[in-house]
Amino acid sequence: MQVTFLGTGDSMGTPRVYCDCEVCGEARSGGLNRRYRSSILLETEGELPLLLDCGPDWRRQMEAICRRGIAQALITHAHFDHIGGLTEWADACRWREEKGRLYAPEEVLREIVSRFPWIGGQLSMLANDGGMDYGEWRITPWRVNHGKNGYAYAYRFESKKNRRAWAYCSDSIHLEPEQKAPLRGLSLLVLGTSFVEENYPVETRSVYDMREGVELAAETKPGRVLFTHLSHDVDVRADYGLPANVSLALTGMTVSV
Repeated sequence: MQVTFLGTGDSMGTPRVYCDCEVCGEARSGGLNRRYRSSILLETEGELPLLLDCGPDWRRQMEAICRRGIAQALITHAHFDHIGGLTEWADACRWREEKGRLYAPEEVLREIVSRFPWIGGQLSMLANDGGMDYGEWRITPWRVNHGKNGYAYAYRFESKKNRRAWAYCSDSIHLEPEQKAPLRGLSLLVLGTSFVEENYPVETRSVYDMREGVELAAETKPGRVLFTHLSHDVDVRADYGLPANVSLALTGMTVSV
């Protein structure tokens, strides 16, 4: 499977309009820290590409990879930075006279429909609580703590041929032991870590920071870790002394699993 990072930013993206920090300044000039909202594109042999999350930067992300449409998408949860592009995608489907397929757990689909009651006209809403197949891969969602923001879902991808597995967990914090279980035995973990070290009261937080992400990786022992969902606190040019198997995801990068 090829995994392409279309966006690696947090809910505000980088640069933040109101901010004049060094990272936002570098991003504003077209630098390496320019980040769209977190989203990845999955490709595997014999299957159409599969988008994972469809935030408000969807149109720019599609233009950046020279795509004129997408046939199917997975959603982790119904926060705006993960679903804000659904209306544009649905409108694109209308103009192309096709119907997209939107996969998510049932409770996430209900939230999406409550916000966009008309969207089912262009997107088929398909619950995947029991898992789904994508080529040789079995995709399984599970509910994770999202701190002050309630909950989100993460996805585990496991090959039916060789049991090789990886996971995408963009929005989580303080996972319970049973929520950590699907993170074990992975060749790759893509984990959301918004700050280098987030020194705010625990009750106000919603995503792991990089320090905590390293601790989680040490506990679950994936072969490789890529941090995403990065805020303007993170400078991708900096050396944070991360372990050898841990690095920051960059916009446009593609990895093979």
